Amino acid sequence: MIHQSIATVASPRRLGLAGLAAGLALVLAGCGSTQHDRAISGAGIGAAAGTVVGAVTGLSLLQGAAIGAAAGGLTGAFTSKEDVNLGEPAWKRGGGGTQSASGDSTVREIQGGLLRLGYPVGSADGVMGPATAESIRAYQRDNGLLVDGRPSAELAGHIRDRAG
Repeated sequence: MIHQSIATVASPRRLGLAGLAAGLALVLAGCGSTQHDRAISGAGIGAAAGTVVGAVTGLSLLQGAAIGAAAGGLTGAFTSKEDVNLGEPAWKRGGGGTQSASGDSTVREIQGGLLRLGYPVGSADGVMGPATAESIRAYQRDNGLLVDGRPSAELAGHIRDRAG
């Protein structure tokens, strides 16, 4: 069995790229709006970056992934959403669930405005359900806005201007 030291496998350029990948992964480990979300996304991003680091430094891919997952998960868990927040993770987006990244008061304001404009949202209860998401999409389409069906402060302001 041939053993190579890290110095013979990893050139300064490779180490620099690995360091850049690892640093970027640790910054991105703050994705998510809850501590749990940030820990999960951090572990995933860390594992991916760790695999790259392992490949260029002479560690096995599994060792690099394990180290990266641990570092990313811990970074994500100990990062507050005020430090780094790239929004809801992909697995919680879309679909018209009952969660709202903008908060119940924004959803309630949007629902009230949409009702005044004749869009069927049910009631202005602050719950982001399928009827509200569909009415938001219809309003966005009718007004030439980006159609994503998601509530936001900007959308609430637009509706407020139209509904009076």
